[in-house]
Amino acid sequence: MKSKKPSATLREQAMPDVQASDDARQVAIDRVGVKDVTYPMRLRTEDGGEQTTVAKVNMYVALPHYQKGTHMSRFLEVLNEYADSALTPECFPKVARAIRERLNAAESHFEAEFTYFIKKFAPVTKSPGLMDYQVRFECQSNGADDFIMSVAAPATSLCPCSKEISKYGAHNQRCRIEAKVRMKSRIWIEEIVRYLEKAASTEVFAVLKRPDEKYVTEAAYDNPKFVEDIVRDLALLLDGDDRISWFSINSENFESIHNHNAYAQLTRDKR
Repeated sequence: MKSKKPSATLREQAMPDVQASDDARQVAIDRVGVKDVTYPMRLRTEDGGEQTTVAKVNMYVALPHYQKGTHMSRFLEVLNEYADSALTPECFPKVARAIRERLNAAESHFEAEFTYFIKKFAPVTKSPGLMDYQVRFECQSNGADDFIMSVAAPATSLCPCSKEISKYGAHNQRCRIEAKVRMKSRIWIEEIVRYLEKAASTEVFAVLKRPDEKYVTEAAYDNPKFVEDIVRDLALLLDGDDRISWFSINSENFESIHNHNAYAQLTRDKR
């Protein structure tokens, strides 16, 4: 009679668990885990639909001074358990807590960075196009949950000084405006994008015909902004949204006539 093979669980239990062994150096590690995991994500959209994208995911835990290593495979086990549901900001604390509990850690971190697409119509001809925005979700769990959503959008800025001193127009440049927010209730990515674009001299678009180019060029000229103006105007917009409890914002203007970029950043805690 053939003896039965031990189950996978029993075989694993019989193997030495090196990661769980003691470490004589007694040095705690702030973050240890897996980084740059390429993973599909399904996100709910403001209009009630869903969008599928691909994220770069990081998952970490704090490692105590007495433990040699962490169990890397358990991070992916937790992630796979949530793969079939559409992710929203509300889901991220659940995943972070699951990581902390599965790895028996005092603190965990769950991060995902991805490209988010929004259909935009040209301002005059209404030609459709897809604009891409960079989004990042970060959640820390240590008994309490801390979730931050970051959204970055390209836009246009036109220099007020150049407009004032020049006979023939003014120099303008692309800029990248970013907002990191903590929320008391749900805010859609699309809403943050609208705040970012409103703070600039004008928006940028995926598709522009000649009437649209004329409109965008003149809109920027009529709304000149320094990099300082952009972050101040954005701060006022976010400060007026009662759902936002904290924000950190910045704008980097990619100068067209200087060999450097202009940058401004500010952080506000509304609590």
